[in-house]
Amino acid sequence: MKIINIVDIHGNVHPIEKIRDELSSADLVIIAGDLTHFGGEKHAAELIESIRLSNPNILAVTGNCDTKSVDQYLDSEDINLHGRLISIGGINFFGAGGSLPCPNPTPTTYTEDEYADILAGALEGADSGAPTVMVCHQPPYGTLNDTLSNGDHVGSFTVREFIKERKPLVCFSGHIHEAPGIDEINGTKIVNPGPLGTGSYAFLELSDKIDNLEIRNF
Repeated sequence: MKIINIVDIHGNVHPIEKIRDELSSADLVIIAGDLTHFGGEKHAAELIESIRLSNPNILAVTGNCDTKSVDQYLDSEDINLHGRLISIGGINFFGAGGSLPCPNPTPTTYTEDEYADILAGALEGADSGAPTVMVCHQPPYGTLNDTLSNGDHVGSFTVREFIKERKPLVCFSGHIHEAPGIDEINGTKIVNPGPLGTGSYAFLELSDKIDNLEIRNF
């Protein structure tokens, strides 16, 4: 399975035009949050419909800058991974949207305890033998991907412990714009391609293992 991952679009749909060939050649497009910039259903729909011109197969979670109506829209389109597992081609996909509370208030945030409940509920009854991909806008604590420009780590301890326990093959993340790259926790690859507007996305080729994983620029 070939997967394109984008994140932190913040309502700027124009870069989609630059990756239409890549989107068309993928089996699945995964959006790891912040589809909009404090926007609602209309803005989220604009992005989703733009991607669907090239690829109808989309899964997503919200980010902290998406309003609750974006969650509702993703639910209505049956593409929301927040607190939910969706199996495609023998691969399990699950996720969590939003972020931990930010210094400046944003529409969709959760506490560490809430993340524990969301993630546990998403994998309840899942086939533990299937390859698994996690999509979580909030990065785990103590990685390249949760590091601010001053060196501080602002990730989630809950997300980190969940990854260590459940061992997904990959965790697609975002949120921290200055922290793109690929890191690892106990064999799980942690990926933040950086905001789409900076000209980057992640490419994953997956079977029962990771065949190829890289951040690509356009």
